[in-house]
Amino acid sequence: MTPPPALHGLSRSFRAAALAAAVSLTVAGCSVLGGTDFDAETESAGEAGGNGMKVALITHSAEGDAFWDLVRRGADVAAAKDGIDLTYHSDPDAAGQAQLVRDAIADKVDGIAVTLAKPQAMRSAVAEARRAGIPVVALNSGIDAWAAQGLLAFFGQDESVAGQALGNQLDALKAKHALCVVHERGNVAIEARCAGVRKAFAGQTENLYVDGTDMDAVTRSITAKLRQDPTIDEVVTLGAQFALAAVDSVDDAGSKAEVATFDLSKDLAKAVRSGDVQFAVDQQPYLQGYLAVDSLWLYKTNGNISGGGVEPVLTGPAFVNRKNIAGIAKFAENGTR
Repeated sequence: MTPPPALHGLSRSFRAAALAAAVSLTVAGCSVLGGTDFDAETESAGEAGGNGMKVALITHSAEGDAFWDLVRRGADVAAAKDGIDLTYHSDPDAAGQAQLVRDAIADKVDGIAVTLAKPQAMRSAVAEARRAGIPVVALNSGIDAWAAQGLLAFFGQDESVAGQALGNQLDALKAKHALCVVHERGNVAIEARCAGVRKAFAGQTENLYVDGTDMDAVTRSITAKLRQDPTIDEVVTLGAQFALAAVDSVDDAGSKAEVATFDLSKDLAKAVRSGDVQFAVDQQPYLQGYLAVDSLWLYKTNGNISGGGVEPVLTGPAFVNRKNIAGIAKFAENGTR
């Protein structure tokens, strides 16, 4: 099988892992949830399972970030299947997230799934969980930190590889000047995306730091930058909602720049289909939540360790564009992609 153009230039092992994730995009089915009250549905299902296992999912999500709804849906479906009592908590402040881990330890949970967006700040809390005999897995962020911190497994994408794949794609599209919009300063995962783009892209790459919690400010910042520098011909965002904001910014600035992004959502799928957004790099957050929770159940009930405890389980990158969006849009519409 010949690797797609976006993956040329990567190491053989990284390329193989990314290809495997891309293949999974086309062959893996997604569960469809009826209605929007998925918390209530899965809570009752978990109680029905009755195995008494308690798992805490703890992320660095900010309030109102739709990306994490996808992670939670996957986690909730896995919990319902396995009869797990699942709780979800988040705090974008690293100290606050670490305290949530300590709260879960005090609650005597049987497993913790956690993101490591700022791994150093989480190190002590994770170590406390391990000393308490609680198995911990990582998801979404922390691919370079999870093994060193003694976690059982990692579920997500290698953000550097994903960034390089996107950079190669920009070369294929003959872009010359990319603006990489960073919506959370210091988050190792999203910083790695822009670094990967810069490493692979033959053109110019510059970062624009914005406050991701204020979408109006994001739009204004991108608009101002595009007006200031008309040579920018590509805006790269690191989340679906920021891509939609960038589309508005391009219009407001009267710019000819195109928009590409990491991550997918229902509205972003529509933007890809319409051509407002060139493509998205999908890390499959639903799958991350599902696998993280299910792995803890498998570890407790059968001693399984995903990835053998030494290799990350990659869920991306996979490119979504106008050629393949038709087959993916129905899952995005259901809120699972």
